[in-house]
Amino acid sequence: MNQVKLAIDIRAQIGECPRWHPVENCLYWVDIHEPSVNRFDPQSRMVRKWVMPERIGCFGFRRDGGLIAGMQSGIFLVDLFDDGAPTVRRVFDYETENPNIRFNDGRCDPLGRFWAGAVVESMDKRVASLFRYDPDGTCTRMVDKLICSNGLAFSADARTMYHSDSRQDYVWAWDFDRATGDITNQRVFLRIDIQEGRPDGAAVDVEGYYWICHIGAWRVARYSPDGVIDRVIGLPVQRPTMCAFGGSNLKTLYITSATYPIAAPDLKKQPLAGAIFSIDVDVPGIPEPFFSG
Repeated sequence: MNQVKLAIDIRAQIGECPRWHPVENCLYWVDIHEPSVNRFDPQSRMVRKWVMPERIGCFGFRRDGGLIAGMQSGIFLVDLFDDGAPTVRRVFDYETENPNIRFNDGRCDPLGRFWAGAVVESMDKRVASLFRYDPDGTCTRMVDKLICSNGLAFSADARTMYHSDSRQDYVWAWDFDRATGDITNQRVFLRIDIQEGRPDGAAVDVEGYYWICHIGAWRVARYSPDGVIDRVIGLPVQRPTMCAFGGSNLKTLYITSATYPIAAPDLKKQPLAGAIFSIDVDVPGIPEPFFSG
């Protein structure tokens, strides 16, 4: 039985993008609306927070240090300092006049390219896109006509990319060309009924199973490479947002969650909303690639 533990007792507005740093042995994550990047050291139990200049949805670690991040207006290189404020430099401008659009979910692919997908926060138009930012500074629009890009992950053999739109019921699979970063052959990987929540952030383990948070439904679930449900783990919060593998052996599944936009009466029924949880698992996750630029 997979026991759910309270890992970090916080109340994030929208906790997202948990990432385990294998050298620092620390967990990073963002709070989109605060907006901030945060780091937790499991040994010291210390949490460090860096306030960002605008809302931040996702990030990846850079090979030479720091982060690459998808924020409100574009993609940024971020340098973090323990004794001071972060420095940020925009390397890609989203170039949209719609104030409701920002970057949301993203990660690095196995060859160190950064993928970032956007969300239309008004949830009324399919005008968001998923982009691929290459180490040479080239940025390519890969998927369009989205409302809320989510669920991005790559299979253990690096041959498949998974991706969803949280305003639809489906998680899609694409054939992924590791060498070029191209995606082809879009198909339905799995369908999540609205009664089971909506697809949110995801991660993949070494057996190729896809873990995904069912936001709105108090659960995280594991699916086989064929899209068959393997297990469902109940959580003490309604809005789990994303999962990631961490710990020295990558056998700890961390799960972020949100308090926004839960109404005050409902928050009283879930006092741990916004916290980060952990689950010990038998199958480790795949290591998170670093950005190669």
